[in-house]
Amino acid sequence: MRLPLLTVKEVAARLQIKQATVYAWASQGKIPCLKVNGAIRFDADDIEAWLQACRRGAAQAPPSTGKSTWARSEIDRAIAAAKRAVYTARHGEPRPASSPRGKEGIWGS
Repeated sequence: MRLPLLTVKEVAARLQIKQATVYAWASQGKIPCLKVNGAIRFDADDIEAWLQACRRGAAQAPPSTGKSTWARSEIDRAIAAAKRAVYTARHGEPRPASSPRGKEGIWGS
């Protein structure tokens, strides 16, 4: 006898993750799922097999993303530099001085 299909909410509860993560994984093909009339559902047996594969895979090296370690570190450095540049541009510049009245030019002074 087949078990009933699980909902996103049920899978999220079983995995102790947010429902948004389950939706993201399903759309990325990271977790086995079915689409039934537009609704995402999960076969309990498929989820159990997927979890077992994850457990076995944890002892092995992570799968290659096709990018070398050097390329990933270069990307990480570029992202960090961009964040520093934005932060410095926003927070490193002094604020313009306001007039003592605080309403420069609005009231025709």
